[in-house]
Amino acid sequence: MHLFRYTPLMVDIAPILNVRFFRTDAGNEPVREWLTDLPREHRRMIGTDIKTVQIGWPIGMPVVRKLDTGLWEVRIDLGDTIARVLFTVVGSDMVLLHAFIKKSQKTPTTDMATAKQRKARL
Repeated sequence: MHLFRYTPLMVDIAPILNVRFFRTDAGNEPVREWLTDLPREHRRMIGTDIKTVQIGWPIGMPVVRKLDTGLWEVRIDLGDTIARVLFTVVGSDMVLLHAFIKKSQKTPTTDMATAKQRKARL
């Protein structure tokens, strides 16, 4: 259960964090590209939880879990599956580094490594 969840009625609440997508040297935004491949309802649910973090930061479980120094995950229950969006905070920016559909209990080491590599490039 969330202490609160963003709703459209909260539109006037100023976010604490601005959302930014990690961009590769080639100009790609991997998390944005991942999102566009998802069904509309899943994108909406993920967006709601990201917005919850934006206006409620710092926020903990069950919405956000710290993975490592300066690295967190937004935990999204999509009903039929589970998504994770890994991010870091730089100043007042929430930088979305990596995202995936979770298939096991533990965060896969390859996904953690990808997020850490991208974080190091900021």
